[in-house]
Amino acid sequence: MNWLTKIKIFGDKIKRNLQKKFPTKEEIANSDWTSCCKGPILKKDLEDNLWICNSCGKHHRINCRQRFDIFFGKNRYEILETPVPLEDPLNWKDTKTYKERLVQARKKTGQNCAVMIAKGQINGIEVTAGAVNFEYIGGSFGAAEAEAFIYGAQNSLDNNTPYIFFASGGGQRMFESPIALAGMTRTTIAVNELKKNKIPYLVIFVDPCAGGITASFAMLGDIHFAEPGSLIAFAGKRVIQATVKEELSPDFQTAEFVEKHGFIDKVVSRKDLSNEIGKLLEILLKKNSDVNSELSNETSTNIEQPSKAAS
Repeated sequence: MNWLTKIKIFGDKIKRNLQKKFPTKEEIANSDWTSCCKGPILKKDLEDNLWICNSCGKHHRINCRQRFDIFFGKNRYEILETPVPLEDPLNWKDTKTYKERLVQARKKTGQNCAVMIAKGQINGIEVTAGAVNFEYIGGSFGAAEAEAFIYGAQNSLDNNTPYIFFASGGGQRMFESPIALAGMTRTTIAVNELKKNKIPYLVIFVDPCAGGITASFAMLGDIHFAEPGSLIAFAGKRVIQATVKEELSPDFQTAEFVEKHGFIDKVVSRKDLSNEIGKLLEILLKKNSDVNSELSNETSTNIEQPSKAAS
């Protein structure tokens, strides 16, 4: 037996021992425990506090349904079925096929794509809301995600309801290449239609939000909120640091840093988002109704004047 074979046998033995010692990703995901600032913490305790750590205030990542449960209240919203375009249009394959990745992501999350759209009420106001599940291929945007976002925007247009989107994800999906990149333009056009029709479009940044998501629809809101500590970026911190060749502050690209430099309006705790957005919508929609009322009065006055003159 030569020394290369011995090294391989020894390496395989170490690998087997490590696999026995450390849990797999599936075992971690199915465990009743997770970790935070002080070590292990029961998921149940975290869930009872809206997935926010009691000690450090970290806002843990949550899926779309959990997001809607917190925002609208459990069983107080309706999930809308969004279009699913052609899968794997480029027949992508690297270490595995893109179709295999989609099957795994759907099995893991119970979603057809990373984005879910729902409708419900906030402070008695009908709204359309969208959210991204980071567990679905890193929340990346492909054709299906862009279609879901546009479907939500169209629902807002059709029903004249504000559009609220919880923006998250790693950017455009590389497995769909230019098709994914085209989604940046298409979602931007959808947002422009909302603005043209004076429908409020609010964005809430949740951890993490980067790449083409930040560079398109996520930065086009009428008002931008963010959950505490959320990563909000385009390129990664190391890339920027290597480009500018300067040491960046420890809080660089956090929600608090971005707020301080004027890119978002306010950092709001997950617990207060529904109340904050509800009050804001009451102000925005009342203002719109007042303006419409004034215009209506002016129009009726102008119509009456000629008849008086004629008489």
